[in-house]
Amino acid sequence: MGSLLNKSRPPVFCPGCSHDRITQTLDRAFQNMGLRGEEIVIVTDIGCSGLFDTFFNTHAFHGLHGRALTYATGLKMAQPHLHVIVTMGDGGLGIGGAHVLSACRRNLDLTLLVLNNFNFGMTGGQFSATTPSTAQVGSGFLNRLELPFDICRVAASAGAGYVRRCSGYAKNLLQEIENAVRFDGFSILDIWGICPGRYTKRNRLTPQIIEESLAKMPPIKNPVPENQREEYGRHYRDLAAGQKQVSPPKKMTAQFDPVERKIMKVIILGNAGQRIITAGEILCLAGLTAGFQTTQKNEYNITVLRGHSITEVILSPHVIGYTGIERPDVILALSQEGVDRRIDLFDSLDNSVLILLAPGVAIPSCKAEILQPNFKSQKIKSTDWALAALIVLAKMNRVIHLEMLKTALKYKFRNTILKSSLDLLERVRTD
Repeated sequence: MGSLLNKSRPPVFCPGCSHDRITQTLDRAFQNMGLRGEEIVIVTDIGCSGLFDTFFNTHAFHGLHGRALTYATGLKMAQPHLHVIVTMGDGGLGIGGAHVLSACRRNLDLTLLVLNNFNFGMTGGQFSATTPSTAQVGSGFLNRLELPFDICRVAASAGAGYVRRCSGYAKNLLQEIENAVRFDGFSILDIWGICPGRYTKRNRLTPQIIEESLAKMPPIKNPVPENQREEYGRHYRDLAAGQKQVSPPKKMTAQFDPVERKIMKVIILGNAGQRIITAGEILCLAGLTAGFQTTQKNEYNITVLRGHSITEVILSPHVIGYTGIERPDVILALSQEGVDRRIDLFDSLDNSVLILLAPGVAIPSCKAEILQPNFKSQKIKSTDWALAALIVLAKMNRVIHLEMLKTALKYKFRNTILKSSLDLLERVRTD
């Protein structure tokens, strides 16, 4: 098997950088294992280690700093046949520490190569999670305030099945990388190296010093005995295969002629508890019964039981490219909180726009057509105002008609909720 190095994008590391040797050795490991480029994906984030995906003729993914393992997890779950290699510097290791812990616990068949040169080499030589407390770095005294991070001890305690540390200059680096890649589960290889562009300008570090430092570290037995278990992806697929099959979603087919075959935009302004989002979904379902494309865009507080609740629905005979609504055709103004949240909407409305205004809700003066159905006199609860407003629209033959709405309700609800919804449909008046 030939080299997978990308000849049109050769490594561009500083002279003496350990990353260059790791690049060449990783290529040799691929060759020894007989792997083709289409069988490998290299996942990287930011930093000098983040250049690795460009140096190989393989599948590749380059993402945000510290997040490489999250992308790698998705790739491996979706394409389990791929050999997924993640290269990450000590900078990304610190930034993405929680993702590293999750990968250790999960035991998905990924290989993490930590290119550990003890500083943020690309951005100025600042201290990283692994910088020794005694080092001189580009961030002043800050590294003296923290203990350096021992990724191997942490990974083993978090459940990683294969944990090794080695020198980027070790004679057996090829075998170390191969062993990590071949391991069936999550493997992590902490590769110590030299950053000549930043770190060694202020700190004496040589391959011999790295070897001596590694020799003083406690040995790690591999594979880690207490962490041996089934590989996550295979175990997941085995368990999923034994689960009861989920019924496919019901299809909503076009069965009615629409009121008008044009783009129609509806905004419902309400508050928590008024079932605004549900009303938006029902409106979308009603649109589907007439063959429309539909979108729904929601806005509500993170405290979901209090505050405004707004939904924007577009029904269109064509593909919808943008879900926002700047100029609606219909506004259902059902609460003061919702209206106040979108007060600017009312400035540019003309008489082609219909506003259904609920009792007790005030809106700015505008040119729109305003209808004020008296839900209170009809003894309709505030929680039902959103559905009642859709019923008014349907009975007016605006946007949707009654058959579209009835079919949407039967699709959405069952039993007593469906019965109460259909009862409400009979009771609501447009006055």
